Amino acid sequence: MRAVRLFRVLQERDDRAGWLIGKQFLRSATSIGANVAEARSGESRKDFVHKLQIALIEACESLYWLRLLAEAEVLPAARLADLMDETDQLIRILVSIVRSSLRTEA
Repeated sequence: MRAVRLFRVLQERDDRAGWLIGKQFLRSATSIGANVAEARSGESRKDFVHKLQIALIEACESLYWLRLLAEAEVLPAARLADLMDETDQLIRILVSIVRSSLRTEA
């Protein structure tokens, strides 16, 4: 939901670069949840891990877009700091789950 709110804030601004970056961020950020939901109903452990790996890739991409928004000064870095931290924590969680799942798979 925070991704949706950030996207709405960016759409209210005149900065077209912010619109485009915001759209990319919204796509990658919402994809994280969709892939985690799919992983939970995976057909096998391999399918579960694969979908979580996709979620991880999307989380990394989301963090990239947030950093770009900050570095391009579309929004103040301080305003994005909590969301960047939350995204980083999500990446760490997904890495841990994928690694653990791959160990138990072997």
